[in-house]
Amino acid sequence: MKAAGTRSDWPQWRGPARDGRSPETGLLKTWPQTGPKLLWSTKELGTGYGSMCVVGNDVYLHGGLKDSMVHCLERTSGKRKWSVSLGRTLDQNRGNGPRATPTFENGRLYVMSEDGELACLQASDGKKIWQKNILTGYNGENPNWLLSESPLLEQDLVIVTPGGNDACIVAVSKADGKDRWTSRGLSDGAGYASNIAATVGNVRVILNLTSKAGVGVRASDGKPMFRFTEAANRTANCTTPVFFNNRVFYTSAYGTGAQLVELEAAGGEVKAKEVYFSRDMMNHHGGVVLHQGYLYGFSNQILTCMDFNTGEVKWRDRSVGKGAVTFADGMLFLLGEGHVMGLAEATPEGYREKGRFSIPDQGFPSWAHPVVAQGCLFIRDQGLLSCYEVAA
Repeated sequence: MKAAGTRSDWPQWRGPARDGRSPETGLLKTWPQTGPKLLWSTKELGTGYGSMCVVGNDVYLHGGLKDSMVHCLERTSGKRKWSVSLGRTLDQNRGNGPRATPTFENGRLYVMSEDGELACLQASDGKKIWQKNILTGYNGENPNWLLSESPLLEQDLVIVTPGGNDACIVAVSKADGKDRWTSRGLSDGAGYASNIAATVGNVRVILNLTSKAGVGVRASDGKPMFRFTEAANRTANCTTPVFFNNRVFYTSAYGTGAQLVELEAAGGEVKAKEVYFSRDMMNHHGGVVLHQGYLYGFSNQILTCMDFNTGEVKWRDRSVGKGAVTFADGMLFLLGEGHVMGLAEATPEGYREKGRFSIPDQGFPSWAHPVVAQGCLFIRDQGLLSCYEVAA
């Protein structure tokens, strides 16, 4: 008899709270030598590095075929239910196709292509409700490795980062895609990270890592409130910020590091000051997760456990090599870009690996973040999506 556990959806980039954490419980704490049971695999989804959105019996993801496509698959079998084109797909020497993760809410899917096509789809059949291009609409410029952002939903808004003049971050209406606000006074180009929303005092703030800085703008009108350049490099800023207890953590690689910033609401705005800067976390693309006061993420090639509030390093381990981290049920699900999937305990006491297995090499690094939802582990590598049973 299987142990009871909590089962949940994964409705957007980095999960329900956009923090890389799954609320699932009752999962396997160790894996067999060959890995957990493979339930199904499906191919020919197209090129790309986007992760998955899992809601009920549906899995949504992007893939570059003849166009930049959004697919809906049946969760229990991997069979395709529908596909819809967002327009042209783009090529890039580090890997072609879309990079974003769809965002689901109330029967609608909000998606963005690598070419800046932002659309709202009917989740049941892919029918388009509205579509607009954020690069042409806000005079943005596609970054070198193509737009990689996953749309953020905030009340009645969709928030994205075209990186235009006075329009680094913009908000449009969920209902019809019409303009609502732009970040006037903030003109950074787009990085490769995605926005998050947080509440500081009585002020909602949108946080992101742009091409030049860790920033915060007011959610109600896009007013820029703070900007810190120390944790941003000039090559590729990919890591979604982590917010907890009125503090936000920014990090990037290429010899840069990490910065913790304390936020305080005053007069309807948010003021910010640095708590620390550290070179002990240079996260490239795989994200960091926070659990019980400790951050877990790859500092370049080395998995690192760091005290969130002080920056003190508790341990380092080569683990599966540089990759992405997802948290669920006290465990770290670690997908190395060299096609190795690992499982380890999320504890500051040391690196405790509980299993690993290899996935088929699709010719490019494994950069799509793994997803834990509905008792399953979903791993996407280019056109191949595999579903493993990880319920205990």
